Amino acid sequence: MKTWLRRTLLSCALAGIALMLAGCVREPEPALRIGTNVWIGSEPLYLARELGYLPPKTVQLLEYPSASEVLRAFRNQAIDGMVISLDELFGLAVEGMMPRAILVVDVSNGADAIVGRAGMKTMKDLQGKRVAVESGALGAFVLSRALALNGMQASDITVVQMESNEQPSAFGKGQVDGAVTFDPYRAQLLQNGGATLFDSTRIPGEIVDMVVVRQSVLDKQSKTVQTLLVGWFKAIDYLQREPADAARRMGIRQQTTGEQYLAGLRGLHIPSREENLKMIGGAAPELVPAGRRLMDLMLQAKLLPVGLKIEEVLAPAPLEGLPP
Repeated sequence: MKTWLRRTLLSCALAGIALMLAGCVREPEPALRIGTNVWIGSEPLYLARELGYLPPKTVQLLEYPSASEVLRAFRNQAIDGMVISLDELFGLAVEGMMPRAILVVDVSNGADAIVGRAGMKTMKDLQGKRVAVESGALGAFVLSRALALNGMQASDITVVQMESNEQPSAFGKGQVDGAVTFDPYRAQLLQNGGATLFDSTRIPGEIVDMVVVRQSVLDKQSKTVQTLLVGWFKAIDYLQREPADAARRMGIRQQTTGEQYLAGLRGLHIPSREENLKMIGGAAPELVPAGRRLMDLMLQAKLLPVGLKIEEVLAPAPLEGLPP
């Protein structure tokens, strides 16, 4: 056999082997796109990215001006997951968007609030006044709980739909007399002469923020999801070991000092991995009873059209699969 023919046959054989091997090699998982709004509870994700715990080729963090825009991005398939509150998770689930909660990032213990003008002391001082509320479900939920606990009705105030990042300016200009808010915007309202009339210490365990991804992400990108979880817990560990440096880094993005960031963080409880496993995993997830109370309140306030089985939107498997 001539040399050129042998070379040709060998090249063809090698090419065939290469094609077979390529078919056996699994394609790398695409980057996981996670959306957040400007919120102190989401900030450890960005700390994890800065410290190298979340490689950009694996996890991409996308920040939006408001929670409603995060939800819109999820509905439009622009992101694969996000940090949202439990009530927002319920809303997406009944829409058939197949969201699955993989991590509880924080439980609000004073971080969500209603702020009114200087001199106001209680929610009743807002009677007949204009109150800014973000268009998402969380603002409406906080407002409805505050009104109910103070013997008031929605008709007692004038609701002004307004994104959270727009509220400090409108408050300063006298366009609204109160706002349903959270840090860092709450701090801006207080610096502008505002007074806290209600906060989430009055409704313990009812406002929970979670990392949520699509069911299809769990099916196809399980390793990437676990990388996200590992990065989160590494960042929380760094925050606990080096609070001053971690707060300084996160405060820069939040446009606050490190001290101000830590002060805001005191209004949150960040669950550990073990607490998370109890909250969303096991035979009786601890989040379910509180979630049912929240869902009942949302149904009564017509913030949710129908109920759902909460266990079906919890996805503890990625967390359970992490190494100890």
